Amino acid sequence: MSEIRNRLLEEVEYRVESTRLGTWRRFMYPNGQLFAEYRSHARLFGLPLIHYTSGISPQTGRRITARGILAVGRVAVGVIAIGQAAVGVLALGQLAIGLMFALGQGAIGAAAIGQLGFGVRLGVGQIATGATAIGQVAYGEHVLAQVGIGRHVWDQSAQDPAARAHFEAIWSDLRARLGDAAR
Repeated sequence: MSEIRNRLLEEVEYRVESTRLGTWRRFMYPNGQLFAEYRSHARLFGLPLIHYTSGISPQTGRRITARGILAVGRVAVGVIAIGQAAVGVLALGQLAIGLMFALGQGAIGAAAIGQLGFGVRLGVGQIATGATAIGQVAYGEHVLAQVGIGRHVWDQSAQDPAARAHFEAIWSDLRARLGDAAR
């Protein structure tokens, strides 16, 4: 009968590779799964400039949260955060919570774009909220939607002149900016 081993109680032998920019720490499980972590040597406000994580830590048996100015991992927290769950000033992820901008399936922030886009200033999504809200179902001050709720609504049943003027101004400004960028 074979003895069951608890790998969490064993010393972990990482393959550590130090480069001039940062350090990689890797571990290959017997079943072929890989744990990898990268931390840059450069730091800003006490955080690594770049922190990347992938896989399950052999020391804890859990995923490590990536924390850095640029944080990339299943769970990421940073100024720019990219992950399945991301929290940052700019956040991209399945669930993204961004102080300024969030892009994700579920996005929450000052400006949020996602299937569920819950923004303060701008929300875009199937379901959206924000001062300016665009979506299938949307709620806000200026709303462009199939079904809209708010002060100035442009939807299938109503075309508020203030809502129309608001969205036409956004559209013409966007076209002008794109035209200037193309030149």
